[in-house]
Amino acid sequence: MTDLTKLSLAGALDGLRSRSFSSVELTQAFIDAIEASNDTLNAYVVKTPEKALEMAAASDKRIASGAAGALEGAPLGVKDLYCTKGVRTTACSNILGEFTPTYESTVTQQLWDRGAVMLGKLNMDEFAMGSSNETSRFGPPANPWRRSGSNQTLTPGGSSGGSAAAVASDLCLGATASDTGGSIRQPAAFTGTVGIKPTYGRASRYGMVAFASSLDQAGPIAKTVEDSAILLEAMCGHDAKDSTSLPEPVPNWRDAVHRGVEGMRIGIPKEYRVDGMPDEIEALWSQGVEWLKAQGAEIVDVSLPHTKYALPAYYIVAPAEASSNLARYDGMRYGARVSGDNLVNTYEGTRSAGFGQEVQRRLMIGTYVLSSGYYDAYYLRAQKVRTKILNDFQNAFESCDALLTPTCPSAAFAYGEKAGDPVQMYLNDIFTVTANLAGLPGISVPAALDGQGLPLGLQVIGKALDEEACFRVGGALEQAAGFVAKPDKWW
Repeated sequence: MTDLTKLSLAGALDGLRSRSFSSVELTQAFIDAIEASNDTLNAYVVKTPEKALEMAAASDKRIASGAAGALEGAPLGVKDLYCTKGVRTTACSNILGEFTPTYESTVTQQLWDRGAVMLGKLNMDEFAMGSSNETSRFGPPANPWRRSGSNQTLTPGGSSGGSAAAVASDLCLGATASDTGGSIRQPAAFTGTVGIKPTYGRASRYGMVAFASSLDQAGPIAKTVEDSAILLEAMCGHDAKDSTSLPEPVPNWRDAVHRGVEGMRIGIPKEYRVDGMPDEIEALWSQGVEWLKAQGAEIVDVSLPHTKYALPAYYIVAPAEASSNLARYDGMRYGARVSGDNLVNTYEGTRSAGFGQEVQRRLMIGTYVLSSGYYDAYYLRAQKVRTKILNDFQNAFESCDALLTPTCPSAAFAYGEKAGDPVQMYLNDIFTVTANLAGLPGISVPAALDGQGLPLGLQVIGKALDEEACFRVGGALEQAAGFVAKPDKWW
């Protein structure tokens, strides 16, 4: 029998349905792999082997009775941002202590309702604030990829670094992730995996620990474009418990993956050619254009003139919303508490000990831009810029069906290389934040290795509610690139 952990999600589901192996066997293979690897990779912050085997046994019974769900028996990892009933959920922050929810997030509940199996909770940047997963209270996870001839530990990206590392190292068939400014797509690009952020409102935010409510969106990280479509179909859908959830039906995105791009018009935004971008990324982008042309797509040049303002606008809007959302963590109701001799000292002690340096930095920025005298100058202006960015996309989509861009301005970098310079770290999000500000779907597909043997991704941005275009173009890129590279196992 092949190594079960190396199967794609689609392949594993086929094997389970044909009874080539059981869910218990498949789940045990992943549990063994996690046990052997996690001390080195640090992808999981909570392991739930007993729960996983119990869920797998129930799946095997449903498969035997002909009542299998769409994800029946498939072992998945869950980002520590999603509340899981009876399983510790901390958003990898000290301030949540040992918080164990008494309820399930809508997204994870939908996965379990379709028969998926939970292997555990995955590492992430604290409160999803970061681009390298260095801010986690549990320490950083390791990217399974390494530069050729080097044993330096690289970041798997952030904030969904644990999700990306687990998928890339075959420690789960797929994983939930979340994307506020690129936190699904950038880690996917850094680890040679596929990540999609759907249209804002496609997936419920109920039970997700909030960072920036108008930007946060759930999505999967998976091994292939088809796998990401299977997972996204399960994760999305209207939810009355989330006031921003869209009452839209979930299409059959899996079919779109193999539909091809013939007759589609693909836009190339000129503003995404930034100073200092490595030649390899520019060359890959050009290669992506040629791949799509060869498959019958028409390439058109488009302009998104307000792109240069996206990053500053994002780093005003996101911290402002974070300062509001994180005001609830006061040490009074749940989570950690540092006792003081009065209420104010308790608040101050709890928050200064509970929040890490990057979270504190963003909360201070957010509080500042919302303060009296600065609200109009910063926050209100950033929201106006956000509207301009959305208008740019709407104008561009009048002449094309989807946009093709690089996912990131570089391949994965080593821990410590950018940590001392927050601005350098924030620049990692330069190609991804626009989709969040405009609420649009975006997918990252692995397309090549750079000169140091590290994966590089291409990003497709679609119109609102047109994930189908992302999957069509993503599937075409995946087919043309033929990316099958895996990291050499050192862990």
